Amino acid sequence: MSETAAATAPTEPLRTSLFVPGSFPRRRGLIVLLSLIGGLLAAYAWSAEFVDHEIGFRTADTLLGHNPETTPISGVAAGVVFAFVTGLAGSFTACNIAVFGAVGPLVGQKESRRQRFLHTVEPLGWMAAGMIPVSALYGVIVGLAGTHMPQFSTVRPAGGGMTPRIAQAMITFGFIGLVMIVLGLAALGVIRDPLAAASRRFRNAPLVLMGVLVGAFLIGRPYPLFRSLFRHAATTQDPLYGAVAFTLQSLGNVLVMAVLFIALSYGLGGRLQRWLTARPGRAATLTASAFLVTGFFTLVYWTVRILGRLDYIWFPTAPWNN
Repeated sequence: MSETAAATAPTEPLRTSLFVPGSFPRRRGLIVLLSLIGGLLAAYAWSAEFVDHEIGFRTADTLLGHNPETTPISGVAAGVVFAFVTGLAGSFTACNIAVFGAVGPLVGQKESRRQRFLHTVEPLGWMAAGMIPVSALYGVIVGLAGTHMPQFSTVRPAGGGMTPRIAQAMITFGFIGLVMIVLGLAALGVIRDPLAAASRRFRNAPLVLMGVLVGAFLIGRPYPLFRSLFRHAATTQDPLYGAVAFTLQSLGNVLVMAVLFIALSYGLGGRLQRWLTARPGRAATLTASAFLVTGFFTLVYWTVRILGRLDYIWFPTAPWNN
């Protein structure tokens, strides 16, 4: 190839990590603004009563065959089953919905069925590699010291102030929301990719990070059915049981996302990939929007909205949430 041809040949976008494709859209400010609005509207409209009780509790009741709220966990074996079922039932709770932000950046990249299968299973495997150690370690800690942890507490401050359990949830999910916002801004090229250096050494570092975030959901999770599991693991004082139960809880949390990811990869993988590559910036827009909307939702719902409900600041409440 001549020097002139080489100089004019199109260059591949500089991908710095799996979530930062390197080819950025032009209207980045508009994408951030629309994602912020989407996250704010979702936090305003979200009904924990409907999702936790009408979906989560009914699903757990159907799968377990008894009322998960009123029936105590009878032993370790029952606790293991309870852990997975309630994890699955809690897939669409506000503390778990952020996991769906990972689906957009992961959807299909290869054309052949074999390649598509490998590129479907591999990301899920790397996410599990980050998620399982965090869930298991937290289960061990709960088995050893759970009765002394904020999530075990049932104390309600006089005057309706903030409970230790809610404070832990705010800190945990506020941090997770901030991390997802940073990933979204990096995907748009608004800020430097924080995972670039790690990705040069280990390509799948972003997927492991997503798994770590999913495992960390349990650290702040105030979902009533998870509190039942937490208190049982804490009073049992068995670190091994805590590790197994919490790992199964996290696996249940991501099962719906995994099925959705596989369905999208096989149903739309090729067409979606062609659509993404047809115009520079589309892949970045999809990835960034997924992270930003879920990140803003998680941050606002678990910090701003809670502070508003406790009358520390003003935040509007939807009529159906009064």
